[in-house]
Amino acid sequence: METKQKHAVVHGLSLPISLKTSIEICNLLRHKETKKAKAILERVIKKQQAVPFNVFRKSSSHQPGKMAEGRYPVKASKEFLQMVKSAEANAMHMGMPSNLVITEIKANKGPLQFHAGRQRRIRHKRTHVTIKVAEHIPAKVESKESNKNKQQKKNVDAGVNKNSQGVL
Repeated sequence: METKQKHAVVHGLSLPISLKTSIEICNLLRHKETKKAKAILERVIKKQQAVPFNVFRKSSSHQPGKMAEGRYPVKASKEFLQMVKSAEANAMHMGMPSNLVITEIKANKGPLQFHAGRQRRIRHKRTHVTIKVAEHIPAKVESKESNKNKQQKKNVDAGVNKNSQGVL
């Protein structure tokens, strides 16, 4: 009995990236197609496109375009790009088509790891990241004419009901 799964998942555990930048990248990539997500991450790595910082934007500089504050988190973008590619590979292995959308992406706090220093210990940044991709099913777009026909039918039905209620 074969059951075809509808999504593929990738878990990145204890990644050496900042939780705050990971959350901002997650907000940028959520509900995007994987092809667009990879293109965005590659542009961020080349410092051609900034990641908008909406939540953790203390002392960030303004960027050109529609965004106010933004940064170029290259290290985190490399990790996310690798994970998106891995999610696509997992989906292909499961027999899913190539038109995939990131349905769920989240970053959680990882374990506390410390490194010995001369005066005090140094805390390393660790983050858990989960990416879930699913097949992209485009929404059916109804034409304006069909919407007008539905409105006319509703109006006609409502008019018949009003007349029938008054006659007793």
